[in-house]
Order: sequence, then structure tokens, then C-alpha cells
Amino acid sequence: MSGLRVNTLRGASTGTSPTFPDGVIVSGVTTSTSFSGNLTGNVTGNVTGNITGTTGTFTGNVSVGGTLTYEDVTNVDSVGVITARSGIRIGAGQSVSAVSGIVTYYGDGSQLTGVESGVSNFVASGNIANGQTVVIKTDGTVGIVTGVSVTQSVGSPVVFESASGPADYMASIYDSTTNKVVLAYMDAGNSNYGTAIIGTVNGTSISFGSPVVFESATTTYIGMGYDSGNQRVVIGYQDGGQSDHGTVIVGTVSGTSISFGTANKFYGATSKWFDVVYDSGNQRVVVCFTEGNSNGRAVVGTVDPSDNSITFGSTQAFDGNQCDEISAVYDVAHAKTVIVYKDTGDSSVGKAVVGTVDPSNNSITFGSDVTFQNSAIFYNDVTYDSANEKIVIAYRDNNNSSHGTAIVGTVSGTSISFGTKVVFEAAETNFIGATYDSVNGKVIISYSDNGNSNYGTVISGTVSGTSISFDSPLVYESSYSKVNRIVYDTNSEKAVIAYGDNGNSDYGTAIVYSPGGSSTNLTTENYIGIAAESISNGATGKVNILGGVNSGQTGLTTAKTYYVQKTGSLATSADSPSVVAGTSISSTKILIR
Repeated sequence: MSGLRVNTLRGASTGTSPTFPDGVIVSGVTTSTSFSGNLTGNVTGNVTGNITGTTGTFTGNVSVGGTLTYEDVTNVDSVGVITARSGIRIGAGQSVSAVSGIVTYYGDGSQLTGVESGVSNFVASGNIANGQTVVIKTDGTVGIVTGVSVTQSVGSPVVFESASGPADYMASIYDSTTNKVVLAYMDAGNSNYGTAIIGTVNGTSISFGSPVVFESATTTYIGMGYDSGNQRVVIGYQDGGQSDHGTVIVGTVSGTSISFGTANKFYGATSKWFDVVYDSGNQRVVVCFTEGNSNGRAVVGTVDPSDNSITFGSTQAFDGNQCDEISAVYDVAHAKTVIVYKDTGDSSVGKAVVGTVDPSNNSITFGSDVTFQNSAIFYNDVTYDSANEKIVIAYRDNNNSSHGTAIVGTVSGTSISFGTKVVFEAAETNFIGATYDSVNGKVIISYSDNGNSNYGTVISGTVSGTSISFDSPLVYESSYSKVNRIVYDTNSEKAVIAYGDNGNSDYGTAIVYSPGGSSTNLTTENYIGIAAESISNGATGKVNILGGVNSGQTGLTTAKTYYVQKTGSLATSADSPSVVAGTSISSTKILIR
């Protein structure tokens, strides 16, 4: 019946399924065990049981309290966790399979083609080629590692003492805590008193504070070292006010000045040719010296920074002959003190000996001495090449027309062996000093060149294996220069040469030397990885970072650690600074680490 309104329909009460013609309108509650056919209109209330159909359209929200299982969903807006049994497919052909756990992503997702580990996007500052090493800049962009060649140069000389004393006895060290250069010398303008002064390098120049007297008596044969563990300067010297006995004093640098504790007369006999080194492995100071005209000796001391005092163990002889021109250095890699000297009791030949410190009783023991020059030497000095873990001795070879000569030593156990000596100045060479440039990996030697009017001259050398090669020399002072004490300032990346300027009344003078080599934008902190693709200036591109594998290399040796060089290239030996690029896993691939 058309237009029939039935308030209540209970088909189950008659046992048959009622049939209505078109147009039947049902209002109220309809209860049925099944329903077949189309239902048009609004359904209000709860549906109990299963709903089965081929299609369904909802223009509003659908809330499901349980689990919704569906094979093809166009849009999903879930407030809970989505579990995908066979993976998640994002767009045509883009899939993330075997999903487990939680995936969190923030951003607009534009151009998202997959998820890669060890890869990140950065904006390029300058063009970057695929496979180039990159650093991150302070503005968050990345650029390639670059090295720039630097020509060696010197600044202007600065007088620190208007007297001739420094031309006779002087020592220098670098205080790595305060980034200051410390000079100790005999001040002939003040009764030959032992005096110290603090220098600050600024660019290519150096400025000094006021001189401080540490010994009010004639002070000679000065040697000095820096106890980096206690941040103290340690000076050893012959004390003319104490019958020329061996004395040590400890100082603290503050600003442009230095203060001292009480002097310790540690050896009750005439002592000379002092040098002081710090054994960083055992945190002890080693004082080396000659007992009068007798044997070479050493003693181990412990600094007390609370009052700038020092206590010593027993002295130990390292050579029974008279030993002059003593210089010493600490070999960090082998944890040994190496003492170099002219054995005056044995035709003044050049010798070296290796010492081992026992901190339990402040003692030192020595291996057998080794001759590195079987003829007379003079003006020797020694330095330690930390990159190559070698000892380098510079000296005047009297058996070869007094030419300036260098030799490389390798410590093994309690002994030392040497390579072939190399001439760095083919003329009589005097007043030699040596230091190590840890930034450029260079040994720097200063000296007076008798073949050029005794002008103050400096030269840099590079150790390779058990030999050393040298660059061209540079004149730093066009007058007769005496003493030539040189030290490297790691903060300014410059060397400071202190000398007596004979062209200016032998006044104590210092000059800043800028070593040649290359500068770089690479540091131990800013290297982040290798470009995974070519990136144009200002564009965003991929960089392989920690844990990523870069495939843009050639000629690698598999299973080797590679280091970033100053120029941005890769090599199996460390440059300065030492920055690990990663481990090669094939000739073309490197794992970033």
C-alpha cells in the first residue's frame, strides 16, 4: 500500500517475512534478524549484529571502538597506533615494507622517496662535488674542506731586555694553560740575577709584561720545563749565591706576570747545563744536569701546586763522563725521557740515552747510551715530533765543516736508534735551537748562519720514516744572533725565537715566526662527512654522515682507516689536525665514522 505508515513491525511474531510494496514508510523501532535490499534514509540508533555489503559511503565521521580491518583505505586519520601487516605503501610505487615499531615523521613530506640511515640534507655554501669531504659552518651550511698555502714569514723584532745577559744564558717554554711564552735568563743589566718574563703573541708580534727576578744572585746554565699537570713552570739553574749548586724553582703564570715559590737547592755540588722536561705519563718533572766537571745526572721531582714547592728523589747518573750541552725531551708515545748531550769525556761525540721514570719513589733508570755522531758536536738541541713519534736532534757537525745537521731517532724499549744524518745548513752553524710545529707537522730549527754573517736564520723540516727533509731557510735577523731559543705557541700557531741581537748591543730580543705550509678550515669538531651527491651553491643536497656509506671514492685500500687531510683529500696517515674520515669497505666506498 502506498503511503502506509506502520508504527511497529514484528515479522518474527507471525513466523514469516513481511513484504511491503514500494513507498512503505516505517517509523519507530524495527527489529529483524536480517535485512535484504537497499535501505534509503537515515538510520538512528545502534545496530547490533554484522553488516555485510559491497559498498558504503559515509559523508561524516565514522568512529570504530574496536579494530577496523580493511584491505584498501584511501585516507587514514588515526588517533592511535596503526598496525600494517604487509607494509605501508605511500604513493605510486613508493613502499616501506616490513614495518614494525613506531614511525615518527614531521614535515610536509615533499619529495620523500625513502628513509636512508647515515644521510642528511644540508644547504651548500659553494659548489660541492660528489665524494668531497665537508665541514659544517657556523651558519648551518656546509662547505668543502679547503687548504691554503702559506708562505713563511717573520714579524718585527721586539726587545724584552735592554741588557746583554740573555745572549749568554737563556731558556724558553710555552705555557699551554695560559697560552703564554715564558723566557728565563741571566740579566746582566741587574747583577746577573735570574729573571723571567711573560710574552703574549698577537698576530705576527709579541708583547711582554714586566720582568720578575726569581734568583737574586748570579744565575747561569738555565734550563726550563712546563708541568702541564700542575700548570707550573719549573726552572733549573746554577745558583751563584749557593756555591754554584743545583737549584730549582717553581712558578705560576698569571696574566702577563709570574710568581714563584721558594727555591730548592736540590744538589749540593757545582751543577750546570740544566734542562727540564715533564713526564706527562707519570706526572713527574725530570731535571737533567752535569755534576761539575764530572758525570751527567738526572733527578725526578714532584711539584706541589699549593705552595709552588718541589720534592725530589735520588739523583741518578746517565753517563760517567763529563757531559756538556745537555738537552732533553719527553717521548709521549713511548713514555720515555730522552737526554741528548756532548760527551766531553769521550772526544765530545754526540750521544743520547733513554730514561724510565718510576713514580713510586721518584727514581729514574737508564738504558745504555747510544752514539748518534761519532765525532765532536756543538750547540745541540732536541725536539719531539708527535705526529711521527720521533726524536729529532739538531747540532753542529764538527767533522763536516761545522755544518748544521739533523738526525731522526726512534725509541724502542730503553734504547734509541738513528737514521742517516741530514745537513740543513751547508756552512758553519752556531747557537742552534729546535721546536716542533704540531699544526703543520714541521720541525723548526733556528740558528746563526756563519756562512751569511752569522745572521739569525730559521728553517723547517718534515720527518718521513727515519729521515728528514728541509724547506728553504729564512733570515729572521740581519745581524749576528746569539743563543737562539725557539718555542712553538700552539694557540697562535706561531713560533717565538728569542736571541741576543749583536746588532743591538746583544739586547734580549724576540721575534714571531709564521711557518710555511698550509692553513685549513678543518678542525677536530667541524667535520661531518662526505657529499653523497653533487650539490650546487645554495642548493640542498645529501651528505653521508656518521654511520653512512659514501660511494664516491676511487683508489681506496679496503679495510683501512682514512684521515681527512688539510686539503680535503683522504689518506691513511693523519694530518694536523688529526680527523678520522672513516673506514674503507671497498676501493670506492668508505664507512663514515
